[in-house]
Amino acid sequence: MRLLLIRHGQTPANVDGVLDAVVPGPGLTELGQQQADALPAALADRGIERLFTSTMVRTQLTAAPLAASLGLDPVVLPGLREIEAGDTQGKRDQVSVQTYISTVHGWSLGDRTTRMPGAESGTEFFARYDDAVRQILETGVDVAAAVSHGAAIRTWASAAADNTPDHFGTKRHLENTGIVELEGSFDDGWRLVDWEGEPVGGEELIDRTAQDPTGERF
Repeated sequence: MRLLLIRHGQTPANVDGVLDAVVPGPGLTELGQQQADALPAALADRGIERLFTSTMVRTQLTAAPLAASLGLDPVVLPGLREIEAGDTQGKRDQVSVQTYISTVHGWSLGDRTTRMPGAESGTEFFARYDDAVRQILETGVDVAAAVSHGAAIRTWASAAADNTPDHFGTKRHLENTGIVELEGSFDDGWRLVDWEGEPVGGEELIDRTAQDPTGERF
């Protein structure tokens, strides 16, 4: 299977650098909606057969234009949600942001037993994201797209892909509506095909003033 992991469009929390991983979370900014509106044209020829989102509003709003253009009903999978922020939820100070980032970075470096303060461990994160991807695989389609979240996509995809080191995603950025593309399965192994870190609609849809801690290199 070919799996396109699409980061959601910009939210107010992305602009302000706020760690916000609570369901249902914020909606999209005006730019975020423009980013979402660019998805249908950018992905029209990719052969997407099924579309999935997390339980968070921002992924569902981002997926809506693409779903309408393809005539698909998005399926909500809770496991695709963002890495929980725990005690850092709603904060933007340097200590909180560094706590979040360093914890996720530690998972990528191999210590999945470490727990995000007040939230899930790396082991728990990978288990629920793996479960969501298995549900996508069980549909039997050749090409699927899932709208998910910056830190979650970067962390899971890098670890899942056999042709990248687990910490690969810590060195790469993923702007809103950037796409990470993989192919394979859990049985045959996953391979990273492409890491498109910029918005699919082009450079004019990048907000270089946004703080966005989960989109930057760790």
